[in-house]
Amino acid sequence: MARQERAVRTRRAILEAAAAVFDERGYDAATIADILARAGVTKGALYFHFSSKQELAQGVLEEQFAEGGVPHRESKLQELVDVALVLAYRMKHEPMLSAGARLSLGPGMRDIFGGGSVPGWIEFTRALLCEAKEQGELLPHVDPAETAWILSACWTGAQIFSQTLNDRTDLEQRVAAVYQHIYPSIATPAVLVRLEMGPDRGRRVTAEMGIATGGPAQEPEPALP
Repeated sequence: MARQERAVRTRRAILEAAAAVFDERGYDAATIADILARAGVTKGALYFHFSSKQELAQGVLEEQFAEGGVPHRESKLQELVDVALVLAYRMKHEPMLSAGARLSLGPGMRDIFGGGSVPGWIEFTRALLCEAKEQGELLPHVDPAETAWILSACWTGAQIFSQTLNDRTDLEQRVAAVYQHIYPSIATPAVLVRLEMGPDRGRRVTAEMGIATGGPAQEPEPALP
């Protein structure tokens, strides 16, 4: 059991080091030597868990989904916006999430990773929107699949623009604005008035989950709906 726990910790340390290097240098410029130096492990330990740089990057991409969850909400539209704003908040502090975006969207990455995490996020969004539709949260005309594509594209565009123009300092505000603009065209009025979509929502949900980030210390938050 102790050996298994060490293996899990070592694998996580390697993934975190790889994410930091990919985020700083990009996939092509990153080297196994860089990742080994950052992780502080031997080459044998790294190759025990990952056979190549590509497999390491794939591991980072897969961690986006493990890291990106939020508590279940009765309103699936609230759950969806919580995911979007938690990612916006945590991406500024956590290379694992930031690197996933870079690996998915960088030049030439489609040929290596087939779209990276983008198809997975579109499907994740579609599934939540389907649940929302079944619960009567969506207006009758809304197509969950089409709306999932649009929301995912808008979130990605906000992330790219924010990074390009402001080094993501305004990412939470920009992502909140995306949902504040789109949700009135898809949500029923009774649901819309109850949704929380402020730019501080991601920070508060992150605190609710007890996740420590590299951001400034925050006062404890009350439980969220």
